[in-house]
Amino acid sequence: MFTGIVKGFFPVGQVETLDDLSRITVLLPSALLNGLEIGASIAVNGCCLTVVAFDQAGATFDVMKETLRVTNLGELKQGDKVNIERAARFGDEIGGHLLSGHIHDTVVISDILHEENNVTVYFQFAARWQDYLLSKGYVSLNGCSLTIGETVNCGCFCVHLIPETLRITSFGSARIGDRVNLEIDSQTQSIVTTVKSYLAKSS
Repeated sequence: MFTGIVKGFFPVGQVETLDDLSRITVLLPSALLNGLEIGASIAVNGCCLTVVAFDQAGATFDVMKETLRVTNLGELKQGDKVNIERAARFGDEIGGHLLSGHIHDTVVISDILHEENNVTVYFQFAARWQDYLLSKGYVSLNGCSLTIGETVNCGCFCVHLIPETLRITSFGSARIGDRVNLEIDSQTQSIVTTVKSYLAKSS
């Protein structure tokens, strides 16, 4: 499990392309390598990946075909930076919201509005997620726990980013057209799915 509190964004050191598999190495500081073990889970752009190797410079992950299809990890190349969060531990403060690291889809940045002390980013999403993306609801975008500002009928929603979020995550260098990993809040998904199922049976 993760909390959506990203610890920083770090460069991809190497991408090895195999048959229906990518092996990605991310360069990490010693603080994030401390206590790391083979088999540990790390969220890379919000996607839960398993550590298959590590050294004093970084950690390596195998990204399988389905993950490459659903997420933006298949687009990564050497030098790109990714948001990183180590798995939550019992006793940790939950500063964001509980995340599984299982990405539902990607959304595309359609607009970025810069103001003096914050930035508003708009995302275009597939129509099938309309019922799950609610104003003031939780969402995870590239692993960041964020609150939806508002949804727009054209299939867009926005989030408002404070300077600290821009500083510590990859959103500080985001561009229109970027594809971003989306994880729907699990409680919202459960409630909406249950209600929709009940209404369908009652009709």
